[in-house]
Amino acid sequence: MLTIEQGAAGTVAVAGRLDAAAAPQAQAFLDGVEGVVTLDFGALDYISSAGLGVLLKTQKRLMGAGGRLKLARLKPALKDIFVYAGFDKLFEIEAA
Repeated sequence: MLTIEQGAAGTVAVAGRLDAAAAPQAQAFLDGVEGVVTLDFGALDYISSAGLGVLLKTQKRLMGAGGRLKLARLKPALKDIFVYAGFDKLFEIEAA
């Protein structure tokens, strides 16, 4: 199950599992964000390739308009996924 909600000052809190079942919900929410957006992954337990695709699509759209996604509070296992996939080169990952 995924929860995604707007936080304070351009932060979006993401919790649960960002997998193929939750990807449409996440994409629909992220399609509404603009500018520089920080995704708080402190409560995210899992991300699949479908979830990575949602983030990549959102990053491309935001960068085209002068914005970007920043990722914060990644658990070590999730950070490893971003590094292994090379996504640490595509996203700004804030230190824990």
